[in-house]
Amino acid sequence: MSRAPLSRPPLWRAIVALAAVALSLYIALTQSPRLGLDLRGGTQIVLETRDSPTVKADAASTDRALEVLRQRVDALGVSEPGIARSGEKRIIVELPGVQDPRKAAEVIGRTAQLTVHPVTGATADAGSGMPEADGSRTLPDPGRPGSHLKLGPTAFTGEGVEDAEAVLDQQSLGGWMVSLDFRKGAGDTWAKITSAAACAPSGAPERRVAITLDNKIISAPGVNADVVCGTGITGGSTQISGDFDRAGAHELAALVKGGALPVPLDVVEQRTVGPTLGADAIEASAKAAVIGIALTALFITVVYRLLGALAALALALYGLISYAALLALGATLTLPGLAGFVLAVGMAVDANVLVFERAREEYLGVRSKDLAKPVKTGFAKAWSAVVDSNVTTLLAAGLLFYLATGPVKGFGVTLSIGVLTSMLTALVITRALADFAIARGFVRERPGLTGIASTGWVRARLSRRNPDLVRHRRRWLGASAVLVAVAVAGILVRGLDFGVEFTGGRLVEYSTSRSVDADTARNAVADAGFPRAVVQESGDGDITVRTEKLTDDEQQRVKAALEKPGGTVTVERDEQIGPSLGSELRQKALLALGIAVAAQLIYLSVRFRWTLAAAAVSAMVHDVLLVVGLFAWLGKPVDSVFLAALLTVIGYSVNDTVVVFDRVREARRRDPRGNLPDTANHAVVQTLPRTVNTGMGALFILTALAVLGGDSLADFSVALIAGVLVGTASTVFTAVPVAIALEHRNPPTPPAAAPGHRAEEQGPDRYSPFEARVRKERRTGAVV
Repeated sequence: MSRAPLSRPPLWRAIVALAAVALSLYIALTQSPRLGLDLRGGTQIVLETRDSPTVKADAASTDRALEVLRQRVDALGVSEPGIARSGEKRIIVELPGVQDPRKAAEVIGRTAQLTVHPVTGATADAGSGMPEADGSRTLPDPGRPGSHLKLGPTAFTGEGVEDAEAVLDQQSLGGWMVSLDFRKGAGDTWAKITSAAACAPSGAPERRVAITLDNKIISAPGVNADVVCGTGITGGSTQISGDFDRAGAHELAALVKGGALPVPLDVVEQRTVGPTLGADAIEASAKAAVIGIALTALFITVVYRLLGALAALALALYGLISYAALLALGATLTLPGLAGFVLAVGMAVDANVLVFERAREEYLGVRSKDLAKPVKTGFAKAWSAVVDSNVTTLLAAGLLFYLATGPVKGFGVTLSIGVLTSMLTALVITRALADFAIARGFVRERPGLTGIASTGWVRARLSRRNPDLVRHRRRWLGASAVLVAVAVAGILVRGLDFGVEFTGGRLVEYSTSRSVDADTARNAVADAGFPRAVVQESGDGDITVRTEKLTDDEQQRVKAALEKPGGTVTVERDEQIGPSLGSELRQKALLALGIAVAAQLIYLSVRFRWTLAAAAVSAMVHDVLLVVGLFAWLGKPVDSVFLAALLTVIGYSVNDTVVVFDRVREARRRDPRGNLPDTANHAVVQTLPRTVNTGMGALFILTALAVLGGDSLADFSVALIAGVLVGTASTVFTAVPVAIALEHRNPPTPPAAAPGHRAEEQGPDRYSPFEARVRKERRTGAVV
């Protein structure tokens, strides 16, 4: 008897897989990752422009201010600084390695309005200090305390300065001065006012020329005796001398060279991360990733054998491709982004599990020796569920990217890249590997090696028991309502501990060389003048201090106060959020949650009937309330990282429900008149092995992050672990019962049956091949 020829897998799939891996390997070996400040240490300052009396703060003026700041930042000598506009009025400045933000904020945020004036006299009267319409004013004389100089109209501004450089005083060899080079028009004006000053008597105030910066005289040199009256200082350059040290001269040169800011700037956010905290976070996250991924790979290999091992290899390639995509896009890798990268590995398992469970059902239903057909059918039937579940996660990740700020935005980027890459690896790379493996004669002769020829522990128990999980749906809805009531009670009674991002204020984390308990630290901070500060222990013996308002000088006072009981004190983390930004972030958080719910409802309504979409969104809201209520009862902080976890929970919750409803949709297409409770119960039972296996893969990753990821990722992991557990349960005990109730009240219009066609003839087609075979063997008394 001749054997049918084996069909060859498409060559294009293997070519695409090899090209993607080769390109990713090249990028990974030739480029270095761009680490965020929370991983490499440094300071981030967010500045907001505001209207001046003459210039309106808009995108154009903010762009001009950005260029001025860029020159100032470059002049500070910071390695690889970053500066960019965010929105219409905000500028983000990143200064790697800068641990004391006071000086940096002072330099880059000063208005730097430089003006040059002739001196018209001296007086003891301070006057108002405010400039007149022509720029004339009276300001303190820096060289003579108690005396003031009367300044004439503004001769020219900092725009007339072409270059400024800090130079060593060649005469004294001990002091510093700033050399100025003027543009042509300003050079002529400088010669004109110095020629007039040279005509005044020696020692008279009129013989001086004043240079002001931000309405303060920084230098008022007298014209030397060798300057000829009526000629002045020509050549288009001069030197500003004064009591400058090296740092002061370089700072002034940077301000003058950068020019004046067109509009004033306010610091609305300031974050500082110590280098050791970032290094520890990278090390802890790397350990968590290696252990979590290894456990996940081991788990799917045990469950799915050869195909599981190939999926584990595809996961490793997934990590390579995702990493290369981050490098190619120039994305900044932040700590939440690193967590998103690790988490996406666990979620990438889902697509493989969906395919393998489908292939297992097909194989067990027909008991054919042809492995290629069930694998091909498994990939084809899992396609819609994979797409729908990943789109719902992408919606949540997209909201994080557009509405979040700071490091959390990086989480949205890495999660989006991870979801897209997981689809590539599962549907192309895993498929190519699987097609290659099952085409080998050694594998065809031993189908048990593939993993799809075995029933599996979960599926075997379900087949023997045939549970009716939706029979007590009213009880499940009642239990869900009780849990929601408990969660809402926690939110109302205990309240939510909003982080500094949502309330405004300042949070500083200190590490001490000697162990200090919270009470001792609280007393030290109170003695420093901050009795209302919230002082807590954090991480491995660190101390966090949170106040509504704390200047940089006051922060140094707190640090000095902690040095008495704690010894050497180091700032590990410093976050300062202005009240306006805190209010804005709260609004964005609520907007993100609202849009997430609406977006999921709209998408699911397009893909499913509105009753199923409403049920999925109901379960999603149920999961969100339970996770938020858990954090309320535990007193854990609700910050931007928690928001990232919450939006991820939304994606995961809908993901799980979509897989079940995809089976319901498939069954109803075969039998539109079928009984929905039975159909839904079959869908739940069919997908339960996938739910368990996917949940285990995600929990391995999240548990490793919670235990090894450090204090900064512990709460993030706890929220996601709760979300995974609650989301898995809510699919069965909330989404399905709500869907049945809605369908009962709003039944779909049944299609007209074809003449002579009996509904009962469709019965066997309502089930997958495996389900149909199980039912047939039950009727004949066979043991499955």
